[in-house]
Amino acid sequence: MKNTAILPKNPVIRLLNPTLINQIAAGEVIERPAAVVKELVENAVDAGATQIEVTLREGGRTLIQVTDNGCGMTGDDLCLAIERHATSKLPDDNLFNIRSFGFRGEALPSIAAVSRLTLTSRVTDHDTGWQLVVEGGEKKDLVLVSHPIGTRVTVRDLFYATPARLKFLKTVSTELSHCVDYINRLAMAHPAIGFTLKEGERCLFDYRPHNSIEQRLGDILKSDFSGSARPIQGSRDGLQISGWISLPTYNRSQSTEQFLFVNNRPVRDKLFHAAVKFAYQDLLAHNRYPAVVLFLTIHPEEVDVNVHPAKTEVRFRDPQIVRGLIINAIKQTLAAHSQTTSPHLGGQAVAVFKTPTASSTPSRVYHPAPRISPPFANQTQRMPFSTAPAPVMLGEEMSPSSASSFVSPSAREDVQEYPLGHAVAQIHTTFILSEKADGLIIVDQHAAHERFVYEKLKQQFNDQTVPTQAVLLPEIVQLSSQDFNILQSHFATLQRLGFEIEVYGTDTLVVRQTPAILKGVNPSSIIRDLIADLKEEEPGHSVIEQIYEILSSLACRTSIRAGQKLSIAEMNALLRQMENTLHSGQCNHGRPTYVELKKSDIEKLFGRR
Repeated sequence: MKNTAILPKNPVIRLLNPTLINQIAAGEVIERPAAVVKELVENAVDAGATQIEVTLREGGRTLIQVTDNGCGMTGDDLCLAIERHATSKLPDDNLFNIRSFGFRGEALPSIAAVSRLTLTSRVTDHDTGWQLVVEGGEKKDLVLVSHPIGTRVTVRDLFYATPARLKFLKTVSTELSHCVDYINRLAMAHPAIGFTLKEGERCLFDYRPHNSIEQRLGDILKSDFSGSARPIQGSRDGLQISGWISLPTYNRSQSTEQFLFVNNRPVRDKLFHAAVKFAYQDLLAHNRYPAVVLFLTIHPEEVDVNVHPAKTEVRFRDPQIVRGLIINAIKQTLAAHSQTTSPHLGGQAVAVFKTPTASSTPSRVYHPAPRISPPFANQTQRMPFSTAPAPVMLGEEMSPSSASSFVSPSAREDVQEYPLGHAVAQIHTTFILSEKADGLIIVDQHAAHERFVYEKLKQQFNDQTVPTQAVLLPEIVQLSSQDFNILQSHFATLQRLGFEIEVYGTDTLVVRQTPAILKGVNPSSIIRDLIADLKEEEPGHSVIEQIYEILSSLACRTSIRAGQKLSIAEMNALLRQMENTLHSGQCNHGRPTYVELKKSDIEKLFGRR
């Protein structure tokens, strides 16, 4: 294609004027109002402020004002602050030992180049303050003003000097949401600082200073998260990770409630999101995301925050150590609470009873609701599961001795109290109703058994002890060339799972052996179901993720179904299996396996309290 650019016949290299340079630089640093808010609020934090107030109009398009009670600036400092690459935050000129938010000296000159900027500040040992106005990069005279200790930065008519940039801004509500999101992220990491945000005359939030991050998270994420979150701790090779992660049954359709802080700096990092996803890989459906708030403490020389002018991206010297630390810490916490579902589910159930609708059925979307204590929260010591009768594998023949071990609590008052209670009924041949001394538990029989089968398959696979059975009459499965190619790359895994498959011709398989757990299931059906599931796999899955996907598919298709009638003995056997099974609080897809209703909540429904 011919170059159509019009250039002088003898182009001359020249220096751009400072205003144009600042406008170009502003394109990298200041792309929307939220970026201005970010830079100014971070400056306030660096200045040692304990109270920060942000005022916006039209989502920051016409006004952004940040007021703080930090150390302030002198008149000379104000004049120097709007010059490019002027900063007080690199005293030793070491870019590899950064301990402040700002350090590049680009934010204020970039903002001044594309807006009408007013800086007003006063330091502790002065009776008056100073004010400097800059419009489109042009400085006005410095004047004395009355002002409290601290700094106020007022940005009006953002991008008035570069009107083309205005066309790329979104709606007022969208731009405002980006501003709210960033201030919330910064407020999480700095609970000792009070944050106030106003949109015009309306106050969106007013966070008072707190002594702990837990209190600040209660302000921002409310009690819904705190009731369903569990603390996390971990350390490795000088790195430390702390924070809170949600139980798998408290999840979202997007990753907007995943927050990572590196040395208290809010960052967005692909490695972090990938590590969280891997840690929850067989506890959530692929399109659901947990809520996590993680604080990574690392020596400044081990992380590079100078990747991009916006400073929201970081690069670790050893990313694999960071990834491993996050994954291991999350998995250990989830394992410690693996038999607990999110307490908000009980509140949801109560809400359904209180507000029935005639035209709709409650959907299976898990949103926050009033806090209900988790089933084991009030026990000083969890019931030793080893005292339960030996688990009975559903689908196998049950011996009279095992069946007689489970008696309805109404029949014996001295019956042992188990964490998941005792089965009293089956509802719609789908749900198990279990009674406890302090409430009721409703169990989804398919979801519960699916998790049990899945964990058993994983253990057998890892131990290479998968029981197998020969097919009485070898099953011939004819596939399309596309389906054959998809399955062929997984032959080795299927062999470890107990399948014996021979290739006959170019697109035909002969199944001679299957896992024993598939007893009674047509081999052809399970092969075709596996292919259908493999087609839906996300690209880039690791080998272990692919193996677990296959195991999850097998577990789902071989577990007891909704509509299958169970005896009291079989229901109790399933409850005891749940109490002995890792991650039994949710199925392989992140759905809860049970919901607990406290007796006090049931009494409220009938006005007894």
